[in-house]
Amino acid sequence: MGKLIVLEFNFLKTLLAIGIIYLLPILVNAQNAQPILGEKPQKFMDEFVPEPLGVEVEVWVEGLNIPWSLLFLPNGDALVAQRSGEIMKIPNGKNQQELFYKVPDVAAIGDSGLMGMALHPDFINQPFIYIMYTHGDRDNLISKVVRLRYEESSATFEKVIIDNIPAFAIHLGGRIAFGPDGMLYIGTGDLGQPFTAQDLGSLASKILRITPEGGIPSDNPFPNSPVFSYGHRVVQGFAWHPETNMFFNSEHGPSGAEVEGFVMFRDEINIVKKGKNYGWPIVVGAPGMEAFEDPILMWNEAAFPPAGMTFYKGSLFVCSLGGQSLLKVDFEEDGIIVKKTERWFSHELSRGNYGRFRDIVVGPDGYLYVCTSNTDGRASLRSGDDKIIRLKF
Repeated sequence: MGKLIVLEFNFLKTLLAIGIIYLLPILVNAQNAQPILGEKPQKFMDEFVPEPLGVEVEVWVEGLNIPWSLLFLPNGDALVAQRSGEIMKIPNGKNQQELFYKVPDVAAIGDSGLMGMALHPDFINQPFIYIMYTHGDRDNLISKVVRLRYEESSATFEKVIIDNIPAFAIHLGGRIAFGPDGMLYIGTGDLGQPFTAQDLGSLASKILRITPEGGIPSDNPFPNSPVFSYGHRVVQGFAWHPETNMFFNSEHGPSGAEVEGFVMFRDEINIVKKGKNYGWPIVVGAPGMEAFEDPILMWNEAAFPPAGMTFYKGSLFVCSLGGQSLLKVDFEEDGIIVKKTERWFSHELSRGNYGRFRDIVVGPDGYLYVCTSNTDGRASLRSGDDKIIRLKF
């Protein structure tokens, strides 16, 4: 109870500090734990495409255990971070996995465990692998990012990059990636305590930005803070447009909560801007309020829960967990306004062909590689789960 009071106090301090002109209605809604409902920014429904034309699907690797993050090394080997704490390697030219590294102090409880993984942007000269995972016990979970040194057949622990990120068995985020600026971006969640999203003194429910050594960049928006943006709920995916470097993120909205008689989901895709507030838990959706950044894409008819994402051949591809599909997003010429979306491999009245999708990357061969996530107990198992599928088109 005391912790909640502190969070609410810090939340109100943040509201006052940013000078929100809508303060009174916001406080009323915060008191009643009812976010202000916004509209959907898009005016169309997803098109369901169970079998996209011209797309060849191959099962590349089978038998994985809750794969969370996938990346390729410069030599063509692939690494897969499993939530249970193992990093598996798939050697170049093969489709068989082998143990590469085991995180010794991982705490895989609920949705926590080994999550995001990224390579140093100058990996050839600085062969470092960054991983984000939870440690501690059920009552005191903490997330941290550590750096491993690549040793060809395995890896060795090198240093802790950032520690003491609040964690929980649910709603903890976990995605990490290096941006075009060479900085490390870290996505976190609200831990089931929504007011943390507005507390600039908390690392929960934020997008963080740090240097490869763990320092705070001098051009971060808040002095002596790794916080880059806030008001997020549960950050799950990052992608930068290959031409404009525009920064996109995916995040989970509230699933199934009823507000004013309306069941809301509000999973989102956002364009992330330095120092901006994305509204949770004050608003959900796109209310068009000056104090908050609206999403560019949102779902409210059924939970989509997005995850990993990447740009490929001019489109943004986003993994869906509960929606059991791969979303293809096409933009207008400005690269900001969404023109059309397609749910690949999913049926409007039934689950998808492959189940839940967690992460997606472009491989060295120029094809898309997508991890399923069915062994986490939240979907029916298919033969060979979990697997990585390769998409050729």
